[in-house]
Amino acid sequence: MPDSLFIAFWNVENLFDVESADRSEKLRGILGKDLSGWDDDVLESKLRQLSRVICSMNSGAGPDILGVCEVENRNVLIRLTGMIAAEGGRNYHVVHADTSDNRGIDVAFLYDPAVASTSPDKVFQHWVVKRYATRELFQVNFELDGQTVVLVGNHWPSRTSGQYESEPFRITAGETLSYWIERIRQELGNHVAIVVTGDFNDEPFNRSITEYALSTSDRRQVMNGRNPYLLNLMWPLLGSGAGTHLYNGRWNMLDQIMVSQGIVNGKSGWSVHGEARIEGMDMMSRPNRAGPRRFGLKPGERDLAGFSDHYPVSVTLRR
Repeated sequence: MPDSLFIAFWNVENLFDVESADRSEKLRGILGKDLSGWDDDVLESKLRQLSRVICSMNSGAGPDILGVCEVENRNVLIRLTGMIAAEGGRNYHVVHADTSDNRGIDVAFLYDPAVASTSPDKVFQHWVVKRYATRELFQVNFELDGQTVVLVGNHWPSRTSGQYESEPFRITAGETLSYWIERIRQELGNHVAIVVTGDFNDEPFNRSITEYALSTSDRRQVMNGRNPYLLNLMWPLLGSGAGTHLYNGRWNMLDQIMVSQGIVNGKSGWSVHGEARIEGMDMMSRPNRAGPRRFGLKPGERDLAGFSDHYPVSVTLRR
């Protein structure tokens, strides 16, 4: 029976299948020439770079459970798990949400079956209702020696059209998340262990996170609150000036991990050990240049020695 659980999340940046893969005409039109020359060799390079970072986590043991976003389909995830195993890492299983996103990118979890298990009846996709399709919230109930740990993966609507112009979409996602946290607690008990991970495209202090997802830095509010508050574990890192994504020379803490009341008070059987971490910074950074080294997507911007435009984040739970 493991006494700890290492959970990580990573926006792996445009992990698309090869250019010749089967796609709808609509999706081909949206992607345009972005995938020109995205052949098997380029994809293999991308997977190898991702695998290096994943295998380096957890002191070289790799995560027990890893959430990912910006993946096109199950095929690229199977290839990623094969690469990880070939590089000496764990033999992960895949649980994947085939979402209705306009660009065809999904949310998924990789998990070590020696540590955790799940089944199709414990996997749920929760729609975020907006005019233009976006990624659903992806809930997976994992079982660890008879104890349930619920993971909710997120990839909220981007800021592409402007931070404030697009904010209502993330507010909608935040309200949707809070609704489902409350429903999970009703179904599985107020003290069930829930870990919310993702790329929220907002920061811990933005309204979508604080007022609608009910995520806070105040442990007392989580423990005493009648509402389904979440403890946002990124505040200490945010206070240090760190971030997971660099945009126009400014750090953003877009990738976050939040935990439920049952983890904060320990009544779920799990508690947070230490603090949340940003992973892969040494490996993914270039000398004298801030930010993670991107792999890129479009033909003119690809860097086969790159990784992603986001750093991964992680946390350890202890029984």
